[in-house]
Amino acid sequence: MNNRKINFDTLPSFEGEIDPTQRAWIEVSGKAIEANVRQLRSKLKNNCEFMAVVKADGYGHDAKVVSENAIKGGASQLGVATLKEGIKLRSFGINAPILVLGNLYTKKDLLICFRNNLMPTVSTFRECLICNNIGKSNNFKFSLHLKVDTGMSRLGFECDQFNQQFNIIKSLENIAVKGIYSHLACADEKNALNPKSSTQLQKEKFQELLKIIDIDNTENIKIHLANSAGMILGKDFHFDMVRVGLSMYGYSPLANINENLFLKPALFLKAKVTFVRTIEKGIGVSYGNKFVSDRKTKLAVLSIGYADGIIRNLSGKISLIHNKKLYTQVGSITMDQMMVDITDSNDIEVGSTMLLLGSEGDKSISPIDWADKCNSIPWEILCSFKNRLPRVQVD
Repeated sequence: MNNRKINFDTLPSFEGEIDPTQRAWIEVSGKAIEANVRQLRSKLKNNCEFMAVVKADGYGHDAKVVSENAIKGGASQLGVATLKEGIKLRSFGINAPILVLGNLYTKKDLLICFRNNLMPTVSTFRECLICNNIGKSNNFKFSLHLKVDTGMSRLGFECDQFNQQFNIIKSLENIAVKGIYSHLACADEKNALNPKSSTQLQKEKFQELLKIIDIDNTENIKIHLANSAGMILGKDFHFDMVRVGLSMYGYSPLANINENLFLKPALFLKAKVTFVRTIEKGIGVSYGNKFVSDRKTKLAVLSIGYADGIIRNLSGKISLIHNKKLYTQVGSITMDQMMVDITDSNDIEVGSTMLLLGSEGDKSISPIDWADKCNSIPWEILCSFKNRLPRVQVD
């Protein structure tokens, strides 16, 4: 018997040669992002800037690809959620103004923010003082945005205290207030255009606050309120800038507004068939045997599951597309695999590619469709896709 020990450290590594489409992957169209930004900008009032919200790795699309193409489309600023997200964009050589939408509250984090030329969102006078001290120590003004809470009850200065605090903040010599903003809580709801809706009341509260602080006589401060839904509601929500996320990726957050925005979905989720088997009538499929075949059934096994971000609650509720035909997913979605009923197909085999999200011919499946089926929202669907799904830019 040969007991020779193999030294794996001396064997060549082929990890870099793995085909990113060998099992499951996401295709991203940068041109769709660019086109969507151009189209959405055409809806804005004159001189209104466009901030592309690229947090959560660009809503699962790849923040680098999204940022670069959004800028090509005319985005003048970028929005991220975390300090790390902003630093990563800077490492890619992206020089556009970047606003960190999350709350940074330690001196260390704010100093890192300053050194990477990022703008923090500031919600208290305490953080203003820290930023001012950082600016003073570096002989440079620290750029930031002030956030005011008008009804979200999340981040932001209290409205009734902001006037007094803003007068003091203006006197701080080592900060530069680049923006004042708030966030709409219910802009995607059906009654958002009702004059008495919470969305309209938030806008009015924000406008009243701006009047109190005499913002018209304050130069170089961008005023912004609207997210994607708010942007679509009308130009009276636009102010100096809008912060657009979901719509930039090709989806309208307002199902009740029929205006055709001519948006192009930028994401296609695909997976390959890794195994095909045939089962007889009355055979259970997957964990719990919640699906039992009612006929002789041909199954395709795809190497994608909830560890990739396919919500398990979608089990048995979704279809996949192959060659412009729909096929039903059956049985519980497992951690790494799912089964699809392909009994009626003559052309699906091991190695065939099936489409989970996207369009082919006249067949289309959207994150909005998935969200409706599992009592979720399209934002959650898109942000659920994990890093082990390679992102492949297709243009």
